[in-house]
Amino acid sequence: MNYIILLDVFYLILLIGLSVPLGNYIYKVMAGERVFLSPVLSPLEKRIYKFLGIRGEEEMNAKKYTFSVIGFSVIGFIFLWILLMLQGILPLNPEGFKGVKWDLAFNTAASFVTNTNWQAYSGETTLSYLSQMLGLTVQNFVSAAVGIAVLFAFIRGFILRDNKTIGNFWVDLTRVILYVLIPLSLVLSILIVSQGVVQTFSPYKEVTGLNGAAQVVPLGPAASQIAIKQLGTNGGGFFGANSAFPLENPTAFSDFIQLLSILLIPASLCVTFGKAVKDRKQGISIYAVMIALFAVSLTFVTLSEQYLGPDFAGVTVSGSMEGKEVIHGVGASALWGTATTAASNGSVNAMHDSFTPVGGFVLMFLMQLGEIIFGGVGSGLYGMLAFVLLTVFIAGLMVGRTPEYLGKKIEPFDMKMVCLIVLTPPLLTLLGTAAAVLLPSAREWLTNTGAHGFSEILYAFSSMGNNNGSAFGGFTANTVFTNVTGGFIMLLVRFLPMAAVIFLGGNLSKKKAVAVSEGTLSTSNFTFVGLVIAIILIIGALSFLPALALGPIADYFTTR
Repeated sequence: MNYIILLDVFYLILLIGLSVPLGNYIYKVMAGERVFLSPVLSPLEKRIYKFLGIRGEEEMNAKKYTFSVIGFSVIGFIFLWILLMLQGILPLNPEGFKGVKWDLAFNTAASFVTNTNWQAYSGETTLSYLSQMLGLTVQNFVSAAVGIAVLFAFIRGFILRDNKTIGNFWVDLTRVILYVLIPLSLVLSILIVSQGVVQTFSPYKEVTGLNGAAQVVPLGPAASQIAIKQLGTNGGGFFGANSAFPLENPTAFSDFIQLLSILLIPASLCVTFGKAVKDRKQGISIYAVMIALFAVSLTFVTLSEQYLGPDFAGVTVSGSMEGKEVIHGVGASALWGTATTAASNGSVNAMHDSFTPVGGFVLMFLMQLGEIIFGGVGSGLYGMLAFVLLTVFIAGLMVGRTPEYLGKKIEPFDMKMVCLIVLTPPLLTLLGTAAAVLLPSAREWLTNTGAHGFSEILYAFSSMGNNNGSAFGGFTANTVFTNVTGGFIMLLVRFLPMAAVIFLGGNLSKKKAVAVSEGTLSTSNFTFVGLVIAIILIIGALSFLPALALGPIADYFTTR
């Protein structure tokens, strides 16, 4: 147990330490300031603008920014959908895989375009190298960049005064990919290749195992996709077993650096936010909310997996290793599970279906909170800011004052957008779950019955409905119903709140600054941090407690 505590503490210290310089760097990039990569990348950036016919100085209003985001994503979605269905007649397909069925291709395209990376297939038996690279890896980059771009459009709403524009989407997108995602992915790719992660165009190899039986070893250009899947909080595995597969995550060191990369950019963006609004305390307070909720969640998951494991012949085993890789153990598996569900990442290094009921409950609830505890790159922070605005609004009503945040009055239109951001994920999650359990064929999709079987369905739609993508296991997801329903849920949950965020930023940018007075609510002290945490937990509990009571909570009491 002491080792587990040291691992968790070291992880958090290193995460915070690295997030500060990276957060400052991201701010400089998005503000157009010179950074150490500028001599190399600035000429390339200008050439990209020229090739695309973009004027970097041209600003967009909220409507044009939203249309650019949606239009770009729709084109990517259609391209990926067609690519997957036609992969059987395209090159870089050494294993001769057929085209993906329309409904699975639809679901996969929706999943990767929305940064969800929910997978109802195994990559090594379904997708060609071309589909993995040109389709999935490209979307890993651009979907992550879209989230960060929208965040900065939102942040400009707080910074600008009497302004009708919130930046240029194409400039934001290009800078994020060119200066942030590609350099970090290159470094991480080299590190994990040094640990044994594969990166090759060679066809699969047949080898003789230790037991003398023939075995096929899947290969491919995996490292390049794995790096951005972690950094961009995408999470989709190159292979079916995801980060539990030895060729994706072979050593304890590769496990740790991939774990670190999952939260690195979301944590850094808190620092970026404080610097952008010229009030570091605001960034620190949001960071504190995320760290506090993450630490409490990690504690519950770790203790549950360590001490609430199954009984064998009346003896409770210390450390539940069911569904966990030996090289990772309970500590690293609990840390990974907490990080991936908190960050809307979705990659797994252990089978979440095998976690204890309490551990599975916490992982599920982290997703259901709306990917705000670090959350996806960009989307996590703007989701958290929506809860901050909700908290400011409620606090203002309590004391009879017009709510203000960062010098901007929070008015009815702003709250409508906040409600759309906050309530869309739980609504669609619960509707999807309800539709699935009402189907007569639902029993055939499950490997378990009762409370645990319901948990499998609830987890699946919580994952899709919160752009996470991790799988509980035990639920047959590759059906026409789940592929189509889940695909539409992922698209709506991604782009409805995203459009609301952009219009919210646009509305804020039009407002004048309000002078700070003695009656202005402080949003950077411990009281406000506690109030934000309380609002988050109340909204989450009101939305999901009845469903959780039928799933993991009932599972806990019926298996003791």
